[in-house]
Amino acid sequence: MKQKLSVVKIGGNIIEDVQGLSHLLELFSQMDGHKILVHGGGKKATEIGNKLGVEAKMTNGRRITDSQSLDVAIMVYGGLVNKKIVAQLQALHCNTIGMSGADGNSIIAHKRPVKEIDFGLVGDVDSINSNNIASLLKAEFTPVFCALSHDGKGQLFNTNADTIAAELASGMSNEFETTLYYCFEKKGVLQNIDDENSVIQHIDSKNYKELIAKGTIADGMLPKMHNCFQALQNNVKQVCIGDSEMLQGTTTNFTTLTL
Repeated sequence: MKQKLSVVKIGGNIIEDVQGLSHLLELFSQMDGHKILVHGGGKKATEIGNKLGVEAKMTNGRRITDSQSLDVAIMVYGGLVNKKIVAQLQALHCNTIGMSGADGNSIIAHKRPVKEIDFGLVGDVDSINSNNIASLLKAEFTPVFCALSHDGKGQLFNTNADTIAAELASGMSNEFETTLYYCFEKKGVLQNIDDENSVIQHIDSKNYKELIAKGTIADGMLPKMHNCFQALQNNVKQVCIGDSEMLQGTTTNFTTLTL
């Protein structure tokens, strides 16, 4: 019987909320079994970049990563945000280890091919080194991954944190019974964006298509949901979307996704 593994991705608004982040990390530290935390830090990278004179470049809501922007991402994701989270979790007696995709050769990627837009030094994931990550988990470490991957040839890439979480959950699913959690400031996927309590409690591949056709799932939720269903197709047992309270296991008011 496979051991259970929880992969938890923290949304950017939670990272910026000191009290919200502290509460989430406390709940995360109390989760049973093996676990992995994944975070980005785009808002903080924009803030620090502006102070350094490196302006964020965006197109259709997506970040363009040139060499200077990548340096800022490495500093902020791999340094500032990652180490603060690791230190907070250590204070909660959760033995964490901060990771990028280069550490332990964990996440191999390639530069995103140029089609209509050149996203620069943005990586699309090729593979997860599940053996090395499993070794850390079995040694009772809890990896905390930032949103950086690498190509194995010395080049780091900025990679979407939602994607990294989905790829980690998928890559570890052969050895573990894996559940993927996307934690953000909402209670789940909402039927009505203006009603915080209109949570859609279950989405499968059938009503997923219906919700897209109706426009209920749109904009920034589309790529997140794509990652969710891609993970489910790669043997992830279940995906959950909601606020930090779902990690406590005492609420059912969040969205679960299955095939």
